[in-house]
Amino acid sequence: MNRFEEFTTSIVQQIGKKEGPISPVMINSASFGYGDSETGEGIFEGSIKKPLYARVGNPTSAQLEQILASMDGGVGAVSASTGMGAIAMATLSLLKSGDEIISIGGLFGGTYAYFSETLSRFGIVTKFFDVDELEKVEEAITPATKIIFLESVGNPNMRLPDIAKIAQISNRHSIALMVDNTTTPLSIAPLKFGADIVVYSTTKIITGNASALGGAVVYRAIAEGDDKFKSERYRDIHPFINKMGSIALIAVAKKRALRDLGMSSNGFGSYLTMLGLETLPLRLDRIVTTVETVAKTLYAKGFNVNHPCLEHHPHHKRYLDQFSNGCGTILTLDMGSKERAFEFLNRSKLITITANIGDSRTLGLHMGSTIYRDFDDETKVFLGITPGLIRISIGLESAEAIIDDFINASKI
Repeated sequence: MNRFEEFTTSIVQQIGKKEGPISPVMINSASFGYGDSETGEGIFEGSIKKPLYARVGNPTSAQLEQILASMDGGVGAVSASTGMGAIAMATLSLLKSGDEIISIGGLFGGTYAYFSETLSRFGIVTKFFDVDELEKVEEAITPATKIIFLESVGNPNMRLPDIAKIAQISNRHSIALMVDNTTTPLSIAPLKFGADIVVYSTTKIITGNASALGGAVVYRAIAEGDDKFKSERYRDIHPFINKMGSIALIAVAKKRALRDLGMSSNGFGSYLTMLGLETLPLRLDRIVTTVETVAKTLYAKGFNVNHPCLEHHPHHKRYLDQFSNGCGTILTLDMGSKERAFEFLNRSKLITITANIGDSRTLGLHMGSTIYRDFDDETKVFLGITPGLIRISIGLESAEAIIDDFINASKI
């Protein structure tokens, strides 16, 4: 049974109820009554598991978190207001001034800016490497390195990391491995490859219909015996481990990020996300098949297509070996210039021009003039941003309709 088929059953069974409201119950209250002072004290100390305040948790979001954790095999999850909020929560709860991140592979522009511009203002340094520069990665590790970060699929350069091999490096040096799995939920299970933390923008394919901003972080359990988070490198979180045990990383995220910085999810957004999540296995199964058909057909017709399903792609073998369930909704087209890219996008009858990905509709965006417009030329080269690059996110339309539309749009 492939992962899509497995989760077609398990996800809908977790969301729906056999008694009472079948649809998820949406709770939008900002605060919660404790009933009596003793209960209030217990909630704040953690001995009573009831809602404290919506900034640190919402019952509707809690159901979403439970499903996402089970989906990835984690001990728990924490939802956030956006995908960038999830990345901020996952990183800032572990980092302090003087710490370092190693970032491997292509990066979404917002993540690159967060690492290179925002965190640097607070004394946190990020070192960037290509997915295949693993010897340089090991050489760059210092006692200050706290996180190795990567995207499961480079967005938008479409380069594939060897997650298992990178996990071996992170474990050998006792460093947390964090994987942004936004484009490949269900397709890839980073915790099984050896990652410690998985982050998502649930806005994308998980919700799948542009109705709700959201993000989430899924954590593995802290082991009872030896564990990298018990090393001196992470001494700042040892009090949490001593008190909370296996779920310590969740407590760290809630107390160091949600409570203090407030990137909190809301009940309505989590409700809409769960409605989308119910159909994720069906949608993703269809889309990854369509992506391959579109990429191969357009390449055969002379388009400059970038996707690892193509034999000339440098990570084609890795795609076949490690990405048997596809690598998400994205492919890229290089039209050679901004002018030709604009003409193609404007002539298309099917593409929705937007910065989102993972929608039920096919989306497209010229990268250089939008998300990456403020980046210098050297950074654009590193991230794979060429003057004519268009990122395409394939939707639920038929492969034949998409191909016909793209061919017609390219006839200038």
